[in-house]
Parts: sequence; C-alpha cells; structure tokens
Amino acid sequence: MGHIINSDREYSLLQQKLDCNVTGAPDSPLLIKILKYLFSPEDAELARKIPFSPTSIDEISENLNIPTDRLNDKMTDMAHRGLVIDIEHEGLRYFALLPVVIGFFEFTFMRTRNDLPLPELARLFHEYMEMEDKFAPSVFQGKTQLGRSLVHEEALPEDSHTEILDWEKASHIIKTASAVAVSLCACRHTARHLERACERELRTCLSFNYAAETVIRNGFAEKITTNEAMKILEYSKQAGMCQTGDNVQKNVTFICNCCGCCCGMINAIKTFNIKNAIVTSNWIMEVDLTKCKGCGMCAKICPVNAIEIKQQEQNNKHKFAVRDESLCLGCGVCHSACKFGGITIKPRGARVFTPETIFDRIVSMAIERGKLTNLIFDNPEKLSHRALGKIIGALEKSSPFKASMAIKPLHSAFLKSIVKEAKKKCGKISELME
Repeated sequence: MGHIINSDREYSLLQQKLDCNVTGAPDSPLLIKILKYLFSPEDAELARKIPFSPTSIDEISENLNIPTDRLNDKMTDMAHRGLVIDIEHEGLRYFALLPVVIGFFEFTFMRTRNDLPLPELARLFHEYMEMEDKFAPSVFQGKTQLGRSLVHEEALPEDSHTEILDWEKASHIIKTASAVAVSLCACRHTARHLERACERELRTCLSFNYAAETVIRNGFAEKITTNEAMKILEYSKQAGMCQTGDNVQKNVTFICNCCGCCCGMINAIKTFNIKNAIVTSNWIMEVDLTKCKGCGMCAKICPVNAIEIKQQEQNNKHKFAVRDESLCLGCGVCHSACKFGGITIKPRGARVFTPETIFDRIVSMAIERGKLTNLIFDNPEKLSHRALGKIIGALEKSSPFKASMAIKPLHSAFLKSIVKEAKKKCGKISELME
C-alpha cells in the first residue's frame, strides 16, 4: 500500500463498507469525521477490504497479496486500537472488521485513553447516533436485535409453574462462562465526557467467553473472577439498572448493566420511539391494584418510561400505576422499587424468539434488513463476489423473495441453510462461537 492514497475517497469507501454490515452505518459528515479520528488513510484503505466474518490471517494475506508477517503486525496494531477484532483459536488468529455498534464505538470508550480526543469523539458519536435520525433506525430495524432484556431473577414468582431457562438468567451466564472480563460502560463513559452522565459506576460492562479473552488480550477490559462479576451484577441491580444481554442462547458474549439515562439502546427507544430496540424478556410487569399506592417509585425507576401514574376519576386521591405493554422490557427493575408488593412479574402470553447462536442472529438480521447478499459475498476483492453479489442482491430485494420469506416454513428452512453455510465459511473458529 505504498501508492498515493486519496484520503477522502478512502473514508467514503470505508463508510460504504460499514453500511453493508447488518447494523448499518448511514452516510453523514459526522461519521466521516469520526472515521478520520480513528483510522489513518492507510487504515481505512485496509479496513474496507477486511471481511466482517472472522477470517484467518493467512486467508486475508492471500486475498490481499500482502505478506503474512507484515499484515499480521498491521492488523495487531489495529486490534489494539479497537478497529478490528482478533480472535485466537487452536493456535490460529482470525480477524474481522468491527461495525460501528457493537464495535468500534464501544472499543473507543471501554477504557480511558490518551491517544484520542475522547471529548470530541463523544460529541461526534452522540450527534451521529442520537441526534441524527438515520443511525438508530438503521441499527434497530427488523425484529431481531443485538440485545435482549434479562429479567431480575429475584422478581419472579416462586411457584412450580414458573419456568425460567438457563440462558434467561444473568447469574447462569456469568457462572458458566469460560472467561469473564469487566470494562467501562461505553455509554456512561461517553455521557461523562458530555457532562450529562448519571452518578452510577462506570466499571459495569461484562464480557464473556471468547469475547472476554479478546478484550482482555487487547487491553480493553480487565479479567475478573466469577464472584467479582456477581458482585457487579448485584450492585447494578441495587442501583436500578437493567441487564441487556447478547441476543443469543449459547455462548453469550456480553451483559450490559444499563441505566435509562445514558444507554444508547434505551435512548433509541425513548428518542426515536423504536420500541423493540431491545428484545423483551419472556416476562412482563403487572400491577396489583389492591396493593399499589401510586407512590410513583416504579415510574421513576423504569428505564424506558413504560409506567405512568394515574388517578381514578371518581377519587382524585387514589393513584395507581399503569404499564404500557408495548414498552415494558420485562426487566424487573420496577419490582425492586415497589415497597408495597404492588408489582408482580408474570410470563408473557407468547415466548419471545431468541436466536440460538451468533450465526442464527446475524443471518436473521441480514434477512430482515435485506443485507443477506452483503453477508454471503463479504470479500469485495474477489471479482466473483462483486458479480454474484449484484445478481443475488437484486433477487433479494424483489417482491417474490420478500413474499417467500414471510412464509414461516420457507423462512425457517432458508435460515438453517444459510446458517450452515456461514459456519462452514468461518471454518474451525465457528466451534468457538456456537
């Protein structure tokens, strides 16, 4: 890459590459400014050629015709700066380009840094993600999302008919993880640079399994014990925070302890009215009107403003809580705030779909967002990928394809087939991620 680089063109091309990810990266002068802070022109040129799917360093080297040793050094440096992710498995290294979220936004603010102007980047990210009206709708379109709500287990009724599966429990996710790490909450850290953060602790973001090993190795997080992670979980619950976990059943990679004032996912719900930006738990809050005093504590602490205090028309002195079913995450935060036993947590009428693995989640998101072609043909350096991508991309956006995906048996069979191919494409590293 010793040739002359047109930097503005490279950043524009990188933005276009990032927008191909299932979460998207809509064009904006704000995003270009962010990219210029994070990526050198040479970084940008290389990054746009890196697949989103974990790919071995040898395969990337062959595709780009760059010597493995030189490429490895460059990719390692970019991984330390949070621009790509590197995963090690059975002595081999795999790299993937990070999206904006969950990606280089979090990696920018998961730790304190002196190599970047964090206050300026906090302003740019805030304006791009929460003030412009393009990014949030891009990230949270469709039914399948990055995060799902985890119910406070203490809030669940103690009866033999109540079933909570292991992957629904934050405690089980922590206790069974092969590795655990803690980092700064990127959202609250960003808000602190903007002087609008709450007083809750910053060190509350938990990573697990292969993701924990990756962020520990690159200095983004600190390795901790299971007991330490359980203490962070308990503190977060007592501080009125809800838990948002990786939206998969197996090999969960993160649990965010979220406050209603700083969390980007929650702000997408409240600012842009994207009610499913976080997938709900299989539980929902219910008010017992015989016990509710209308004190307002539940409404005050609800992270998504799903509770309102109303008065009876016949008796202005009698106040009571009312839940908005379309907003309730089923997180259980309100239960701990009620001192009168007026709130119960009950199962939802129908169970919520949770993808089994990260492959199922990504493929589901790609199908819903019309980005399956981008997922399959992820290597722009291959002529075959560019040619076939254009053909299948047109088919994917056609009315017959969309109609067939609305038929559940066809959708399910197609999803399984694509997931199988996605795992095959990743090779041995897929064993680590499922």
